[in-house]
Parts: sequence; C-alpha cells; structure tokens
Amino acid sequence: MLKARARRKVALQKLSRVSALPLNVQAPGNNPTTPGKVALGKLLFYDPVLSGDQDVACATCHHPDNGYAEFRDISIGVNGRGFGSRRSFRQPNDIPFVKRNAHTILNTAFNGINHQNRYQPERAPMFWDGRVESLEAQALEPIKTLEEMRGRHYPEADILDEVIRRLKAIPEYVQLFQKVFPDPDPVTAENLGRAIAAFERSLVTNNSRFDQYMRGDKNAISLDEKDGFELFKKVGCANCHNGPMFSDYKMHVLGVPENDKLDQVDRGFEERFAFRTPSLRNLRFTAPYMHNGELKSLKSVLEFYQDISQGKNRNRSVPNEQLDTLIRELQITVRDMAPIISFFNTLNDDQFDREVPAEVPSGLQVGGNIR
Repeated sequence: MLKARARRKVALQKLSRVSALPLNVQAPGNNPTTPGKVALGKLLFYDPVLSGDQDVACATCHHPDNGYAEFRDISIGVNGRGFGSRRSFRQPNDIPFVKRNAHTILNTAFNGINHQNRYQPERAPMFWDGRVESLEAQALEPIKTLEEMRGRHYPEADILDEVIRRLKAIPEYVQLFQKVFPDPDPVTAENLGRAIAAFERSLVTNNSRFDQYMRGDKNAISLDEKDGFELFKKVGCANCHNGPMFSDYKMHVLGVPENDKLDQVDRGFEERFAFRTPSLRNLRFTAPYMHNGELKSLKSVLEFYQDISQGKNRNRSVPNEQLDTLIRELQITVRDMAPIISFFNTLNDDQFDREVPAEVPSGLQVGGNIR
C-alpha cells in the first residue's frame, strides 16, 4: 500500500510539471508557415463568404477584441446579429445556439504539447471533445456545422464545394491562392484549411509574466502570485493543468452543471460526459468558463471544484462513481482561492495580433453580421 502511494505521488509530481511556452512554433510538414499564407488565412478568417448565408465569419465568435474567444456562455452563429455578449437571434426558434463555449484561438498552435515541450501539430487535439486533430482539420469543421456557419440552405455534404465555388469566382482570392499554393488547382478545401490554420498558428502569446518568470526573471511575478503558484500545485490543480499550456489534453468527467439554453444534455466525448482539459492561459479573455460556459467567474470555478472534493455533485446526469478520480483528490479551500486566482493573472498576455482587415476580398462585412 505504501509503495503504491509512493508511486502515485511520483506520478503526480511528474504531471505537475509546468514551464514557459516555446519561443518558436512548429507547423506540419505539409503546411509550412509563410507570410503570404498567414495573410491569406487572415482574410479568410474575417470573410463571411465562408458561411452558408454569407453572414458569419470565423471572427464572428473568435474576435481579437474578445481575445479570439467570446464573452458568451455559448455562441450564436448562423441566425445571429450583433457582437459578443450583445449578439442575439434574428429569428427566434429557427437555428439554435452553438453547442459549446468558444475556445480562444490564442496558442492553439501549441495544442497537445507536453511537459517536455514536445507536440505534433498534425496530431494536435481540437475542440472540447477532441473530435478532430490539427488546426488544418479544425478550420473546416465550423463551416460544415449547421448552427455555427453552414445554416439551412446547404447540406453538410455540399457546403465546402459551394464555398470553394465562391472563392474561385473572386479574382483576388484566386491570385492569393496561386501565390501561396503552387498547384494547378490551388483553390481547394484542403488549401482553405491550410491557410486559415497558418493564420491561427501565428496567434501566440508566449511572453506572459509567468513565461518571463520561468525563463529566469524572478521579479516578473509578485510574492503573492508565487504563493498562488505553489498553492495551485499543492492542492492538485496541476494534476490536469500541467505542461506549458496548463493542460494535459486528456478527457475528464467533472459533472459540470448543464446549461439551460441547450435543448439537450451534452454527453461529451464518447457519450461519457467527458471533456478536454482547457488551457489556463489568458483566462482574462475567456470567461465564462467550462465546456458550456456555465461558470461565470474564476471564483465560481474554484468553488465548483471545492464542491466536488467535498462530495457535492452538481450534475444529476453524471453518477458520482463516474467523476474523475483526479478531481476527487483536490484539496482546495476558500482561503486558497484568492492566491490561486492571483497566480492565474500571470498567465495573461495581451500582446497578440489585434489588427482587423479594413475589407475582405468578397466585399462582405468584415467579421460577419456583428454590427
């Protein structure tokens, strides 16, 4: 028994390793990053020509003014108007809310990175349920999804062909694709995903005060923040939130309360109510929290974990025995919360690309129907 506990302690210590983000970003071998590709991807990211009704862009729910996330619990894509928390449905009871909280795109270039700074960009886990790998694959999924960008006028099997037809009819896009992709037929769905992924891979914030601290500047964070860092590790948060991105990229069953805006229970990964550990970087920009945005503040998140550690399950659909064993081992108290939240602030970094294109080649409203 003692040996088993010792092995468990060593395993948790290994999991608790955190470090600064790498200074450089890796790209897949079949999609090297170039300035031209990033520039093309940026235009596509802001252009609603990619959506079925040509009124929703990637930037509609992932805008730089919101840290490339959105200040909403769950988003309104198709059938919406307005920006961020002020966005509303044009036609009630037509197309529903997006199913889950919008991840920030910041630092998704590092998805899948472990505590040894190793990762494979072509195998990087994406979305709350990890259903696709790589930014290249992720970039196309919202276009195909009914409530995100596709809408009702095109079936899922046809929407990408329609988007490519539109892009081929815009001379500026044809020229830009030809410059970036030296193929006989450069305007393809695969190259569309590659261009958007290249732009998303450029959105990194790897010089937070925590990064500076881990690289040797011991004055980059305050004494209170250092105390919060030690508490963060001591109470067990780092069992799942580890590595440079403060995520083990694994699926965990937490029993988060359901969001009443959704018309059905979200059963997550493999119908097990499991969801991927999110990064803790840039939490300032990513409220509200959890896969359905049901917890509105960092304090409410820590209170939720305290409840779990005390045997209080907030989701009746998830049996107690199904809750992840790691979160049951948390030992967080009310007095720990303020220092830990203080530490979280060291992971914020607002030095990212905030420039919004003045126009996009389609001539449509930049960022979709957000005004």
